[in-house]
Amino acid sequence: MAGKHCRKAERLWVYNTGGLFHPGNEAGGMKPGSRKISPMDARPSGFDRQEPPDRHRLQPKAVGLVGVLFLTLTGAAPMTAMLLNVPVAVGNGTGFGAPAGFLVATAVLLVFSVGYAAMARKVTAAGGFYAFISHGLGRQLGMAMGFGSAVAYAVFEPAMAGGFAYFANAKILALTGINVPWPALAIGMVLIIGALTYFDVKLSSLILGVALVAEVVVMLAFDIGILGRSTGTHVSLAALNPVAAFHGFPAQGNLAAGAAGIGLFFAFWSWIGFEMAPNYGEESHDPKRIVPLSLYISVSILGVLYTITAWASVSAYGDVTSMVHRAQTDSLNFFLIPSSALVGSWVTVAMSYLILTSAFAGGMAFHNTAARYFYALGREGVLPGALGKTHAVYKSPYIASFVQCGVGVLVLALFAIFSGGNDPNAQAYGQVYGLLSVLGTMLILAAQAIVSLAIVVYFWRHHRADFHWWTTFAAPLLAFLAQAGIIFLCISNIDVVGGGLAIANWLAPLALLVIVLGLAGATWLKLRRPDRYDQIGRLIFEGMPQGALVLGEQATRSL
Repeated sequence: MAGKHCRKAERLWVYNTGGLFHPGNEAGGMKPGSRKISPMDARPSGFDRQEPPDRHRLQPKAVGLVGVLFLTLTGAAPMTAMLLNVPVAVGNGTGFGAPAGFLVATAVLLVFSVGYAAMARKVTAAGGFYAFISHGLGRQLGMAMGFGSAVAYAVFEPAMAGGFAYFANAKILALTGINVPWPALAIGMVLIIGALTYFDVKLSSLILGVALVAEVVVMLAFDIGILGRSTGTHVSLAALNPVAAFHGFPAQGNLAAGAAGIGLFFAFWSWIGFEMAPNYGEESHDPKRIVPLSLYISVSILGVLYTITAWASVSAYGDVTSMVHRAQTDSLNFFLIPSSALVGSWVTVAMSYLILTSAFAGGMAFHNTAARYFYALGREGVLPGALGKTHAVYKSPYIASFVQCGVGVLVLALFAIFSGGNDPNAQAYGQVYGLLSVLGTMLILAAQAIVSLAIVVYFWRHHRADFHWWTTFAAPLLAFLAQAGIIFLCISNIDVVGGGLAIANWLAPLALLVIVLGLAGATWLKLRRPDRYDQIGRLIFEGMPQGALVLGEQATRSL
């Protein structure tokens, strides 16, 4: 089985429970001329300085397809995405054409998933983008984008905590009259997530699954209630015309103009989270099948749900002017007022609670992914080795999880200190959720664009027999161009995307600085610690019967 991994351009080392073997060895026997070797004999010079038997591994076969879907779909936080992003896409983007923006985003991300899924069948690692890019475009760029991805997911958790705190403050105030400071609510959420993720990944999957099902049920009730009515709504297929996704609208009276770039960016923003599936490959059953399948399923499910829900929301308004006015002046009630008037108060009440569970579940999903990036970087020696340890019983990356918890608390504390903690609307929602989400989205879109190029190069160099004109060439290149275009649109409209805050102008330079720091760190390792540099992105789980780990070293000679 291992023999198929031996290629001229790369040296692979396979660890099985019986010891280390040359790739010529086979389960149940050894080929003539091959020999069993000890861990000390097997170490390639300058590559692996830690014995593979001592490596801390994530729990194999902990989750199936449904579990991976729960872990990734909740990262997108469907309820939060709709209630917070659709009003901006409508009021500042494409107006009645906002649903078409979600349709276009679905098509682009399905194209991206073609190459991404192909790569996931070849490389299974907790590092996700970090591992993929390092194999396709080299260790330096791999570490740079891995660092960028880790930062993105690390800030997404406090971003979701800010959104949670905003809604929780309003709900508690309405029920009890007590005005709980938003920093206490946000930090409390991060600490609870830190405690829950200490345990088996199955617990996270269960919690996120329950939250996801509840969100989908209520959103479908809203959609059916609006689109199924014969009166009081304005249902038109024109809202789904892809051309409408590229047209804004002029200013009218006190209403600001809309820009197509904003509508498209907020549509893509709503999908952040689906791409996390490869990060759970090492913990899933049959990752070569489950991870690619989960990518297609998650993009399709979110695409259908988002497009229909956005369509239902704009159909609830009788004319474009009233719709845009509501979106620009009272965005938080953009869904709630129509749901009460046209569907039923129970849907409005359910939404007001589920937005809390959605934000919590989304934060938990991002916490899990950030921890796995820290874990992957730690076990390969890029970050402190302690981050690469797993719990003896639960096999969770508990130290990396604690670190992510600390990062979340620190970020929220800094916002509370410098921005204040007495205005949930401006501080928790506008600054913490708004600014951190834009920063993280820029980094993830950049990583997705770069990984698209890495897929083309990887298959051309290392899997020429599997190179396909569409799967590993045209589709990744189209995905690269589309996502690079979305980043450009975001930067071009940063004043609106960043909520009009002056500090938003620094988000793009900050995202670039994060990537440059990662690149500088990789260059330093290459010059000063070549042994650690050689390990970047090279610890790969192959899903073999004993949970083999494959260590690949780029080499110019065959074994």
